[in-house]
Amino acid sequence: MEYLKRNSFVLKVAIFATGFAGIVAEYTLSTLATYFIGDSIFQWTMIVSLMLFCMGLGSRLSKLITKNLIQNFLILETTLSLIVAFSSVLVYTLASVSEYYGIVIYSLSMLIGLLIGLEIPLVVRINKEYEDLKSNISSILEKDYYGSLIGGVFFAFIGLPIIGLAYTPFALGIINFSVALIVFYRFKDKINKRHVFRLKAILTIVFGLLIVGISYTKPIIQWGEQVKYKDKVIYSEHTKYQSIVLTEWKNEHWLYLNGNLQFCSIDEKMYHEPLVHPIMQLHPNPQRVLILGGGDGCAVRELLKYPGVEKIDMVDLDPKMTDLGTNHPVLININKGSMKSPKLTIFNKDAYIHLEQNNSEFYDVIIADLPDPRNIELGRLYSHEFYSLCNRKLRPNGLIITQAGSPYFATKAYNCIGKTMESAGFKTVNLHNQVLSMGEWGWVLGTKNKNISTHQLKEKLQNIDFKNVKTNWINNEAMQLITSFGKDFFKSNDSLEINKIHNPVLYKYYLNGNWDLY
Repeated sequence: MEYLKRNSFVLKVAIFATGFAGIVAEYTLSTLATYFIGDSIFQWTMIVSLMLFCMGLGSRLSKLITKNLIQNFLILETTLSLIVAFSSVLVYTLASVSEYYGIVIYSLSMLIGLLIGLEIPLVVRINKEYEDLKSNISSILEKDYYGSLIGGVFFAFIGLPIIGLAYTPFALGIINFSVALIVFYRFKDKINKRHVFRLKAILTIVFGLLIVGISYTKPIIQWGEQVKYKDKVIYSEHTKYQSIVLTEWKNEHWLYLNGNLQFCSIDEKMYHEPLVHPIMQLHPNPQRVLILGGGDGCAVRELLKYPGVEKIDMVDLDPKMTDLGTNHPVLININKGSMKSPKLTIFNKDAYIHLEQNNSEFYDVIIADLPDPRNIELGRLYSHEFYSLCNRKLRPNGLIITQAGSPYFATKAYNCIGKTMESAGFKTVNLHNQVLSMGEWGWVLGTKNKNISTHQLKEKLQNIDFKNVKTNWINNEAMQLITSFGKDFFKSNDSLEINKIHNPVLYKYYLNGNWDLY
């Protein structure tokens, strides 16, 4: 009787471990899809849905396995061990050399789901020798669900932030391998003797492949990134929020987030100077400034040119990004060490949540240097509700400016941002500039002052002479250009909807832009 209980216990431990590994594999693939394809909500929905469907399919197919249940379970676990372990390496490599990495991610999720679906029915059938039907099914499912819970906690607090996306799959592979190893030795006497040697060989080979994979994962990923970015990769970090890559060519540097160019040291001033100086010149006495995003420190560098600024608060979600801006020698050289200024306070929080929770601070100027609204999640930072929060955080006659993407490549999205800001109580003026590395780029500047018209606001901007601040590119002549748009540029505004959290239209406008010309 005790022997039977021990065998049943081993099987339940096995299913707990596989439940753990399965859910973490699901989350890992969803995160990889978000990194490489974008639109986190869509990717998580698709990956989870595909895996669950294939788990059901696998459960149905398990009935075709009629004999040698333990041997088949061992082969299943070793196969799953290899596929899961090498999933990230495969995706990272293919993302560098092929455009079909999305298909690979979805295929992996389906294959892993199928194999996971085969597991539970097999364990239930093996365990029926040791428990009655009622207890057998309930206890097996219970352990699988418990494993999923612990796996989710592990991924959120250890796997993603500490181990990382490259090595977490190998931890899962080792778990599946360990399950196979334990089951093999526990049920060795029930395995056909002709299969014992073969299974030992399989276990040995799988173990060797896992060790080799762990040893060469980092150089493989580095090679892949080098191929993808062409220029020399001098820094690479895959954080819980994004992939950060810094490249170098000659004496110039490029910063990429999730594969999207953030700035190039050659021409970043053509982006950051229009972002900062017009709004700072427009305000009569800007003392307190809030930056949303901007973890590279370039906007702070420009703000520190104004001695009257007493306090700068920066809200950037990713601590790895702000740490990079603070400590990496390349970024220190570019941002002139601005991130170490005693005037600067950094908050590593979601910008929307920070604005909601911080009731004690009010600002003269808000600078929103946030990622493009390429999905619903990011579109929330360009919503009516978000700009209403910004409005409440501004002092009387306070000003706000936001980067608004490309007025050429995503015209409707750009105009939608301006219209949404107006719906939150701002009088707005549109700005744009040709940034060589990024193309035509735009910003929207808004004021709380209801006693000034858009025309008057535009005139004030065009009269700025910048004599009280040292700039590298922007001057009065440039202001005439960046405040001027072509004929009928705003004619379609009336047909545009306001971007709201419950009606997220902005990301659709953005995705339907002329990005094929970019």
